[in-house]
Order: sequence, then C-alpha cells, then structure tokens
Amino acid sequence: MAFDSSATYVATESLKQAVNAAVTLQRPLLIKGEPGTGKTLLAEELAASLDTQLITWHIKSTTKAAQGLYEYDAVSRLRDSQLGIEGVENVANYLHPGKLWEAFTSDQRVVLLIDEIDKADIEFPNDLLQELDRMEFHVYETGETIRARHRPVVVITSNNEKELPDAFLRRCFFHYIDFPDRATMQSIVDVHFPDIAPQLVSRALEVFFELREAPGLKKKPSTSELVDWLKLLMADELAQETLHQRDPASALPPMAGALVKNEQDTQLLERLAFMMRRQRR
Repeated sequence: MAFDSSATYVATESLKQAVNAAVTLQRPLLIKGEPGTGKTLLAEELAASLDTQLITWHIKSTTKAAQGLYEYDAVSRLRDSQLGIEGVENVANYLHPGKLWEAFTSDQRVVLLIDEIDKADIEFPNDLLQELDRMEFHVYETGETIRARHRPVVVITSNNEKELPDAFLRRCFFHYIDFPDRATMQSIVDVHFPDIAPQLVSRALEVFFELREAPGLKKKPSTSELVDWLKLLMADELAQETLHQRDPASALPPMAGALVKNEQDTQLLERLAFMMRRQRR
C-alpha cells in the first residue's frame, strides 16, 4: 500500500512517507499538530484508501484504557440474577466489547483511530502498551484471549495537551503536521472549492495569514476554520465586497466569527488596528 493525496485530502510528501513507514513497520502512527490541521481526517482518508472500515475511539478526560478492551457490567448481572432472568449464569452476556476488541476481531484489516489521546490521564498510554504491542489481551471473566485476526493500522492523534510517556513514544512512528504554507493551503482550498473565484481566494488567504501572524494571538485560526470562512464568504456577496475593500487598519474581517474564537483575540486585534490607525496620523 502507498498512501497518497486524494480528491478530498491534500497530503504533503512528509506525511505520505510517515503513513507508509508506519504501515511497513506495523507501528502505531502518532500524529501531532495544531487543532484543525486534518489529523482525524487523515485516518478517514487512510481507511478510504485501504477500502476498509474506520473504527474510531474518541478519548475523553474520563476515558480508561480498559474501556478500549471491554467492560464488564456486574451491576446488570446482579440485577438480572435477582430477577431470575435467563442467561445470567453466562458472564459473556455481560461483557461489552471495546474498540480494540472490535478492531482485533474484524474479518478484515481495519484502521483504528485513537483520537486525542492526550486528553486522558497520563497513565492511559502506558496502560495500552502491551495490547498495542502484542495485538492481544486477556479477558479475565471468561479466561479467553482476544487476538487480532488482522493487525489493524493504528492512528493516534494528539493536540499536545500533555506529554506522552517515553515508553509509549518508543513504540510509535511519529509525525508532526506542520501548518500548511500558502501554496499548500491554496491546494487545500482548490480541493474544497474547485469553482471559487481566484481573486476571492487570493484576498482571503492574505487576510487569513495576516491574522495568524498577529503578535500575541491566543488562538490562531486553523485550516478547517479557513474552509468554513470561505464557505460563508461565497454565500454572501456583501461580505466579499467588504473583504476586497477592507483597510488593513480595520479591526476584523467580515464573518470574523469563523476565524476568531474568543474575546481576548477580538480585543487584541482591535487594539492592533487602533495602533495602526494612530501611526497613520
């Protein structure tokens, strides 16, 4: 398999090499990068390129590693035993397979996405070391061992909210998705909006990168937010006209709510615009 760009996803050469290397080594692919740079979408595109199923495990702050294997519902079993419900003697009826169980027992090789692993407790990655290494785990309630029929392609994303343990990192192939330069961003826009007016794209990209370069910005606008903004601009001719006529000393571009997501950044941009206007006097 050789992963490549598609009609809906632009992959840089370094990203293609990282995906193909992880598949060749049979190692989890650990992807980091700014939010909105397409980390999750990468797993979807990889599954599509393999013509296989994507199994997604969204990680939260309360997620435990064991939930990815299975969960034993002891409370329901106790309740059913008190009610005399049939089948209570079979503990397997009260085991709920997790995402790893689902991926391991699939009839074909699947793509397993462990999304935003850094949201969980610091011990979460270490608790999955053996299962991801050996591609198997033990079910203590039944005494069986669940082994991968076909080794899944594992993609793990992180937004760098927490540092991941060294022992876990050693078992992964790592790639950081750099924020796209203007040429790559142009390619991404072309994929999403093939019929968009070139003048609108040129002006929008100019304003977008100006915003990202504003000093002190708390939340820089991302690729996905640029796509949303362009969609809004295309639907509003007045906003397009405002964008083309926009003075660099004005605080915010039209439809700025798609790009600027907190009041601190709004106030910062307003201050910067005010300072620019004063310098002109």
